Amino acid sequence: MSKEQEGGVGVSDGKKRVKLSKKARMKLKKAAGGGVEVVVMKRKGDGAVGLKGKGRGGGGGNGGGDGDVGETGLKKKIRKKRNKHGIRVAAVAAVVEEGTDGPEGEVVSASPPKQSEGGKRLSYMDKMRAKLSGGQFRMLNEQLYTCKGEEAFELFQKDGSAFQLYHAGYQAQMSHWPKLPVQVVIDWLNAKSSDLVVADFGCGDARLSKAVKNKVYSLDLVACDDTVIACNMAKTPLETGSIDVAVFCLSLMGVDYPSFLKEAHRALKIGGFLLIAEVKSRFDPANDGASPTQFVDALKRLGFILVSQDDKNKMFIMFTFKKQGEKSGKKPINWPDLKPCVYKKR
Repeated sequence: MSKEQEGGVGVSDGKKRVKLSKKARMKLKKAAGGGVEVVVMKRKGDGAVGLKGKGRGGGGGNGGGDGDVGETGLKKKIRKKRNKHGIRVAAVAAVVEEGTDGPEGEVVSASPPKQSEGGKRLSYMDKMRAKLSGGQFRMLNEQLYTCKGEEAFELFQKDGSAFQLYHAGYQAQMSHWPKLPVQVVIDWLNAKSSDLVVADFGCGDARLSKAVKNKVYSLDLVACDDTVIACNMAKTPLETGSIDVAVFCLSLMGVDYPSFLKEAHRALKIGGFLLIAEVKSRFDPANDGASPTQFVDALKRLGFILVSQDDKNKMFIMFTFKKQGEKSGKKPINWPDLKPCVYKKR
């Protein structure tokens, strides 16, 4: 906005910022009938409005150009437009070449209409439905993080559409991530033997099972297709010691998440692997997250050893454990609280 405040170009039709080339400036000048080259309006002490640029009529008044523009229909429209910083700008009908830099680096503001994926302009009702769906997703997401696994299972069994809505919102959020943790798990499995039997706890759309050659038990609260087993993650139908790899990919949701890990421990063979990918902020003590060390210590007490801990990705942290044996000691395990992962409104 500093360019506008200093007398730079101030043509606006919305919020999106684009560069204005010399050719586009000529089109703007032509579209304005040669009367306005660059239009910027600023507040005056008495509330009057001045135009910067070349004006046809009026004697030399405010505006710093060769003249002022009179109180025309254009000026009335101009006077009604102001951006959020209080600088009033003019909207000039012209064809602007987006993404081109003028020699002086002028900036023009333009705002294309919000469109659907098919390129059609979204109706008011479509926009309202999108906002409603986003709000419902955030509400469901918070509920899943603050209830027990059995309660979440009952919720989605009663209302399967809520599960669909949640995963649609989840996929929309994941589209902003540069790399998905499920792809890291896929790469890890593809580097291992395809004979390893895998259990995907909280599989969602069962993407993992579709991307590897391994036998995969896809588990979630609702079955999105006939390859998924619907169950509470703390009470799966898996046989004891029947799997080689247990995967939790952003699925340690619920206040009783330790029960999910105990279930994975039960189903794993000795020497089996436990892969956990979680949102990085949940393990950031500086921002009320859990201590990664305390989390690892708890899993060691459960009978695992830490193979690797990868926190290079800015979005998620990845743990790889190996089942060494059974729970050690009689004292209860001191599990850290994992704070809910709350998605911001976009």
